[in-house]
Amino acid sequence: MQNLQQIKKKIKDLTEEINFHNDLYYNKDNPKISDFEYDIMYRQLQNLEKEYPQFKLKNSPTNKIGGVVSSSFEKIKHKIYMGSLQNAYSFLELLKFEERIKQKIENISYIIEPKVDGLSVSLEYVNGKFKRGSTRGDGFFGEDITENLKTINSIPKTLNKSIPFLEVRAEIYMPIMKFEELILKQKNLGEIPFKNPRNAAAGSLRQKNAFVTSTRGLKAICFNIQQIEGVLLKTHKEAIDLLTNLGFYTIPESEIFTQIKDCETKIEEIKNNKKYYDFEIDGAVIKINSLLDRKILGSNSKNPRWAIAFKYPPQEQTTTLKEIVINVGRTGVLTPIAIFDPVDVAKTTINKASLHNQDYIDKKDIRIGDLIVIRKAGEIIPEIVKSIKHKKNSKPYKLPTKCPVCGEKVFKIKTFYRCINPYCKATKLQNIIHFVSKEAMNIKGLGEQTIKTLVEKEMIEDVSDIYKLKKEDILKLEGFKEKSAENLLKAIKQSKKNPCWRLLFALGIKEVGQKTAKIICGKFKNISKIMNTPIEQFIEIKDIGEITAINITKYFSLKETKNLIKKLIDLGINVEDEKEEKNSKLKDISFAITGKFENIKREELKNKIEALSGKIVSSISKKTTYLIAGENPGSKLEKAKELKINILNENEILKLIEK
Repeated sequence: MQNLQQIKKKIKDLTEEINFHNDLYYNKDNPKISDFEYDIMYRQLQNLEKEYPQFKLKNSPTNKIGGVVSSSFEKIKHKIYMGSLQNAYSFLELLKFEERIKQKIENISYIIEPKVDGLSVSLEYVNGKFKRGSTRGDGFFGEDITENLKTINSIPKTLNKSIPFLEVRAEIYMPIMKFEELILKQKNLGEIPFKNPRNAAAGSLRQKNAFVTSTRGLKAICFNIQQIEGVLLKTHKEAIDLLTNLGFYTIPESEIFTQIKDCETKIEEIKNNKKYYDFEIDGAVIKINSLLDRKILGSNSKNPRWAIAFKYPPQEQTTTLKEIVINVGRTGVLTPIAIFDPVDVAKTTINKASLHNQDYIDKKDIRIGDLIVIRKAGEIIPEIVKSIKHKKNSKPYKLPTKCPVCGEKVFKIKTFYRCINPYCKATKLQNIIHFVSKEAMNIKGLGEQTIKTLVEKEMIEDVSDIYKLKKEDILKLEGFKEKSAENLLKAIKQSKKNPCWRLLFALGIKEVGQKTAKIICGKFKNISKIMNTPIEQFIEIKDIGEITAINITKYFSLKETKNLIKKLIDLGINVEDEKEEKNSKLKDISFAITGKFENIKREELKNKIEALSGKIVSSISKKTTYLIAGENPGSKLEKAKELKINILNENEILKLIEK
């Protein structure tokens, strides 16, 4: 009797714990455990419920998908249930999957695809036009996120062929490079970075402000047709080919096999090809190719019986934590960094990982000298999974109460410890690095290591000293010769002409990003006026909150700030918003962009066009003036040809801008 009570309690505990983690994963985009750890718990619950069905609870996560519909978005009922896949972790489980299928179907053909680790959505088209998009939610009901999805360039707004009705299943993901850029930016701003690309995509897609979504570089990859009218399809392969021809970015590497045992090599090949994708994968999906066979097999309450996901286990290594060092960021946030004996994880050697904050350290009870387990979250970011053994006589680690750089007292603000000393060398160094960055004053050739050397040699004290550097000063630095020194001086001189918003953003005021800086400079026209603007006027501006307004007025009230601005003005740095007539050469001309470019990054190209009052559009229409096409252009190129829109290559657009 006691054993049965223990089993009943175990089922109850597992149900509560899995539901808790479902809420974190699906609804808060903030998972606390890995997919692998989750799947182990889930499978344990499944097995217990199967053996002891009398103890299964009504709110069991095995009955439904873990998401709910947020009250922030309109609720949508899915016409076709959006289920999740059953998982396998061994080839033996795949063979059992095949045995179940053969009970109903004799001649089988499978198709294998990479399993994209993103956010599942439904895309609906009426007469070839994108009408509505929604999240999966609980499978039955999702959230209407149409406006956010419209900002994603890889989702066609008009199909290459008009079809009466089409519903497509797609995965929204954040490209790995975009994810790395985003977490670097979050760390510099003292924010808690996203744990992996999947959560970054989910957090970006479910923004109330579609503009935020548009800045995150999300992509959509289509992997299934849910419903279609006016076209007869027999196989999944035909469906994917049709989607590709209609202008969708579709799942790559879809090969057909007739037996599960033949799939093993392909599954390993997909795993080995991870580095070639711009998206994260957590497994391979094996599907029945015949659409008729899929209907015969059907689905259970949660999963289709005609598909299964083979999940790759995470690669983990054990090592020893040698020390914890403190990094002081641009905003004064103290970030503890774990330094450990080097280990090879996911084909790279790592020896350090962020410990984020004191709460993270306390929860995992991480101590110096511990034997720890290391992995890469999303196979990108090194992280400590857990401590498995403390060193004898070790003590819990506590962050310092004083800044390790300037010695001033630090304050706990929310979950972070922060040095608020404006004269702290660490924050000053990070502020200078931010000031010259591509997103701010864009001084090419002035890298992080060069700035550190200039500060260490006391050649610069603050950002104004950059504009006092002479050729003989730069030639004293390692790696600089005549030509590179001249190029750097040219870049410094060129940055003096930057628009006002770049300078405002470069000053590093908390909560003032590029968008906010552009809004403020567009309204007040020059830095001097911004300095003397009362807080109430900032609060009145749309998209400027009270905290941002406080930060701006507080920053400009400092004597040190006023002295810095005066020095910058005296050195000839532009502090005024440029008149529209100076920047109107491309006014009323719209540009769409597709493909990759050899000599310029897409963001830089957009900035150059917008600086001349040109308009960047995300999709092709009759109103588009030019399509700028680089290497490997997408469906936009065919659309532009169809609409007889002028097409420019990289050299042509750069010449046009120079003109």
